Amino acid sequence: MIIAQISDTHLALGAADAGRRAADLERTLADINALDPPPDVIIHTGDVTHGGRREDYAVAASLLATARAPVYVAPGNRDDKENLRHLLARWLRPDPDSVFLDYGVEDFAVRLIALDTVSSGTNKGDFSPERARGLMQLIDAEPGKPIAVFMHHPPVTVRVGPDPLNFVTPEAMATLQQALERSGRVVAVFCGHVHRSTWGWIGNIPVMVAPCTATALRKGDFPQEMHRQPVYHLHRLNSAGELATEVRIVAAAMCDQVAAT
Repeated sequence: MIIAQISDTHLALGAADAGRRAADLERTLADINALDPPPDVIIHTGDVTHGGRREDYAVAASLLATARAPVYVAPGNRDDKENLRHLLARWLRPDPDSVFLDYGVEDFAVRLIALDTVSSGTNKGDFSPERARGLMQLIDAEPGKPIAVFMHHPPVTVRVGPDPLNFVTPEAMATLQQALERSGRVVAVFCGHVHRSTWGWIGNIPVMVAPCTATALRKGDFPQEMHRQPVYHLHRLNSAGELATEVRIVAAAMCDQVAAT
């Protein structure tokens, strides 16, 4: 199974670089569409928009609709969950009666679980015993397949950037870690939020953190000629749950092609 991961597109029509952010997503999706073999699915690990406004989600919807592979979205701290639920409904499968945008995708050899780690009043993640029960119910709903979980906030200590802890408390992060380890069937966790490529472990579970798709907001060291080339992750998972991740650089030719249209 091949999973293309994008994250932190931060679409915002009022921003000075609004066109660049939209073009970065357009270029990235065009690059994904051109992959051979194509990915089975595209996951977006949150902060689709910067301010959660309806008009920004309309831009997101028009761009995501160009993807050839199915797309699924997890919420980020910059997203408005109600606008996300209603305006990007095509790319989510949440329980309509739940306040959390958690859901499972059963269509592939590896089950996907989208997890809502958003907390109110802070840009950090949160995870309570109530949320843990919901996650365990999603995991237990299908007993056989390996599981990949995608969410916005990395549930591990991040050793690059200014803030190693991206949850409101160490206890909240530990609650999530314990829930992920409980079944023994979670084989990978995919996250965003810190705008950098990095990684970590929860026991034997690899945690991969994708960079920011919006090139002007991306952190980390890149050669000068790459500053306007979006970067995304391509994950390959086999039936045994073994993971290989490739950092994909959108080709300069693809950037030029989109800029010319």
